[in-house]
Amino acid sequence: MNKIFPSAEAALQGVVKDGQLMAVGGFGLCGIPEALIEALKASGTKNLTVISNNAGVDDFGLGKLLQTRQIKRMISSYVGENKEFERQYLAGELELEFTPQGTLAEKLRAGGAGIPAFFTRTGVGTLVAEGKELREFDGETYVMERSLVPDVSLVKADVADRSGNLRFNLTARNFNPAAAMAGKVCIVEVERIVATGEIEPDDVHLPGIYVHRIVLNANPEKRIEKRTLRDRKV
Repeated sequence: MNKIFPSAEAALQGVVKDGQLMAVGGFGLCGIPEALIEALKASGTKNLTVISNNAGVDDFGLGKLLQTRQIKRMISSYVGENKEFERQYLAGELELEFTPQGTLAEKLRAGGAGIPAFFTRTGVGTLVAEGKELREFDGETYVMERSLVPDVSLVKADVADRSGNLRFNLTARNFNPAAAMAGKVCIVEVERIVATGEIEPDDVHLPGIYVHRIVLNANPEKRIEKRTLRDRKV
């Protein structure tokens, strides 16, 4: 089975549709599938519910889809660097499900593992727990959280072999593996494609069974979200 597609646009074709639940990997601007997000913007797909740690910045990453109003709802844990995200939410133009960051990661991991729900102490006694089942375990109160199983997952990896086995690069190994596992269809953007077997077995971070489509983006922009420089004394 050939998993490699000639372009990001081709990789999305026949998979993405209006109104889908979609997971997008990355943390801030680190490890985001830049080409796939751009292709999603060009596709005009709308009314999306997007699961992501955040929504990038105003003019990059998922921020581009907020500008074009293709996202109707975000399931996120952080909004701090995106003014348009903040503006749309406060104006009632964008639905938002705030989720604690660890809970968001576990929702995706559980979804990929076939676990429909789990209990956590995080959020008990706050707005996060409103309307959800509470249960006592060993004298402590826990809230039940449903797992997430997106229709499509868009993720970024460093290297893929032709069978879809993936290796992530450093901090880009953030939400990407969990998002990939959870998706009913997983589309991966990579910087290198190698022959099957060329990635050492111990270096495979995610097996190819989770990966349906691969697209090469050898030269991503990799924009820095907030650059801080230290003065060096000569």
